Formats: sequence, structure tokens, C-alpha cells
Amino acid sequence: MCKVYCCCNQKGGTNKTTVVANLGIGLARAGEKVLLMDCDPQGSLTASLGYQNPDEISTTIATIMTHIINEEDFDPHEGILHHEEGVDLLPANIELSGLEVLLGNTMSREMILKEYIDHLRSEYTYILIDCMPSLGITTINALVAADRILIPVQAAYLPVKGLQQLLKTITVVKKRLNKTLQIEGILLTMVDFRTNYAKDITQMLRESYGKTIGIMDTCIPFSVRAPEASAAGISIYKYDPNCKVAKCYEQLTKEVLDDERTSRTED
Repeated sequence: MCKVYCCCNQKGGTNKTTVVANLGIGLARAGEKVLLMDCDPQGSLTASLGYQNPDEISTTIATIMTHIINEEDFDPHEGILHHEEGVDLLPANIELSGLEVLLGNTMSREMILKEYIDHLRSEYTYILIDCMPSLGITTINALVAADRILIPVQAAYLPVKGLQQLLKTITVVKKRLNKTLQIEGILLTMVDFRTNYAKDITQMLRESYGKTIGIMDTCIPFSVRAPEASAAGISIYKYDPNCKVAKCYEQLTKEVLDDERTSRTED
């Protein structure tokens, strides 16, 4: 059974893209069939997986969603790229920005991405969506299509403050558009536990949201190794498998898999 995860936070710089890439490849390393979807017109996920010029890619997620909006026949596999580390990727580029305007005049505009993903659920065990840093209609599409939301939050004051608007949006989507939507948890990223500031922010998050939403047990530490891996177009596992960030992403992968097994047992 396929699970669709949406990695979402309207605040930029929270490591959404790095989380999607390394969690996705971690799941593939564990034997899962994984599709990564880039839903950011900046094409950050696409670039971080080695496609350094996303704007030169002819078929992207914008192409697919335009087919659906125009009710055109299309191959669901169109545009899907295969990464050397075992994941598939549906790329994005600047064309996705123009799609936001088109979606504004589309009937059932929040359901377009879900319609596409429903074509692919039987082929993957995990689909991970990397959202743009906004709460626009493309991000709403991702929330409607998802089963669960993973919320990366940098251990700093402003990203934590921005959580309130995101949680309000999630509540509205769950109430009106996707009643089965669940929050997997808040994932602390770029944590420097050498500082009291990071420790205080972490404690504040756990006190404020630990019981109501849940905080992932895994924290992703601050390190230059992760952005270096992204610049090289590969995962942290391949770039530096013994570094602390790689070990934490292995732990995050295990935590997601364990949560999914627990959920299936309860069902």
C-alpha cells in the first residue's frame, strides 16, 4: 500500500528539499519503491539530484498537471527520471510558477495533483512531495494528495513562529478537502546542540507541540556535509556515509518505516 508524504513548511531554509532527497533515498536503500516529486518552481529537489539545469527539462510536473487541467490523454510515466541511487523523480522548473495562475481558474483546482498521484499509487510504496516555501494553491494540492505531512523546522525562533499559520492551513485542508490527512510529526533540522539557543528552541517546541502534534525522535544536526552532497547531485549516504548527518537520516528512515508498520498493525 502506497503512502504519500508531503514535506511542507511555508518558511524557506528549513531543509525540506534535503529531507525529501535523503529520506527518499534512505527508503529506497531499505528496499522500498520510491517516487520523489518536486513541487517547487525553483527546482531545488531536481537540482540536488544531479539535474543542474531544471529549466532545460522539457517535461515536468507542470506539464503533467496541465494535461489534467485540459483533460488531455497522457502517460502517467511521462517525464519521470530515474536517479542512480534507486529513486524515481518527477522534476519541476519555473513553469510551475505559471501553473499557479492557471489553477486559479480551474474547477476542483485543489484536486489536480491528487488525480495524478492516484494513477501511480499502485506502482510505489512511498511518494514524497517537496513543496515550495509558500501556502499557495500548488502546496494545497500537495496537502490534498498526501496521506501524511512531515514538517521540517529549523531550530530557530522565526521558523518556529511561522508554524501557527501552517498548522491552521493544515486544519482547514483536513476539514474540507482531505479528512484522512495526518501529521507525521515536526522534524527539527539544522540543530546545533552546542548552543543553548538551539536547546531552548527545541525544548519550546516539545513543550508546545509534543503532545498535540508530535515531534520526531530524530533530529537532523547542522552540518556542511548535507549541502555539499546536494551540490554534488547525490545523497548524503553516497557522499559521506559515515558522517553524523548520514547516521541521522538512517535513523529518520527507520523511524518512518517503524511508524508505518505500527499504523498497518493498528489498522
